[in-house]
Amino acid sequence: MEYNKSIRDMVPGDKVEGFYLLKEAYQKVSSNGKPFLSAVIADKTGTIDVKVWDYSGPVGAPEDIGRIIKVRGDVSEFKGSPQLSLSNVRMALPEDSCDTSRLVAVAPIDQDQTLAEVRGLIASLEDPDYRLVAQTMLDRHLEAFRSIPAAKSVHHSFLSGLLMHTGNMLKLADFLAGLYPQIIDRNLLVTGTLLHDFAKETEFRFSDLGIVTDYSLKGQLLGHLVMGAQEVAAVCRELGTPEEKSLLIQHMILSHHGEPEFGAAVRPSFAEAELLSYIDLVDSRMEIYAEALPAVPEGTFSSRIFALDKRIYRHK
Repeated sequence: MEYNKSIRDMVPGDKVEGFYLLKEAYQKVSSNGKPFLSAVIADKTGTIDVKVWDYSGPVGAPEDIGRIIKVRGDVSEFKGSPQLSLSNVRMALPEDSCDTSRLVAVAPIDQDQTLAEVRGLIASLEDPDYRLVAQTMLDRHLEAFRSIPAAKSVHHSFLSGLLMHTGNMLKLADFLAGLYPQIIDRNLLVTGTLLHDFAKETEFRFSDLGIVTDYSLKGQLLGHLVMGAQEVAAVCRELGTPEEKSLLIQHMILSHHGEPEFGAAVRPSFAEAELLSYIDLVDSRMEIYAEALPAVPEGTFSSRIFALDKRIYRHK
């Protein structure tokens, strides 16, 4: 029996016990009519599917998502991936000794340095209207921007993931604006890039540990693209920003997923909006590779990665 074994190191045949983060949980009924729990648990090294047979609770209520549980069970294999079958499971108790630092992943960045770089880019904007909108929005979202994940599960889903994701994108935006100065307004591209995901603060619900547990009601009904554009419109009215500049920023937020089938409210209609959609795609996909590759042995292919809709190869 291995205690608090890292999920990344779990292999079929292992017997494990310890504390893990409950990421997903669904109460289901098997073909023979017996209840069971289908769940996903996590630590900072990864996630693993969990089954608890002939089980009807108490672990598994919606409010349990994002909390810590204690488990005991055996690792097996299902459809080519490790799966943990539990014999015991319970919620962590206040008196339990549990190191949360091994459970919750944090972005591998220097937060202060990254934030200073973001502020530096805002200060470098030559257009006073875009600079004021960018600074005002950053001030209003600073605490969340610095700390929250950028997604629920697909990419940058760790603490400070939004800061890392946006910081990376701003570096790309700054470089590409210099590469295509004849068609790209750097002021507009940097502003739209900075603001594109701010509304994720209200799109998600967060656990006490700061991770995303679900989508809020507004997140499900509107989404961060629409909410982000709405806030920009309100802030621009408050600041007296020229209407066309306000509309350009709003359009960049509404179109930054590129195509409607990927969640865009509208397709990009000018160069800066088009470029933002590619910058977002590049950084999100590179992070998916970064998170998936450590679990893939050199010279082999991964199992199918849902977010990429394919298997990936790890070369030597």
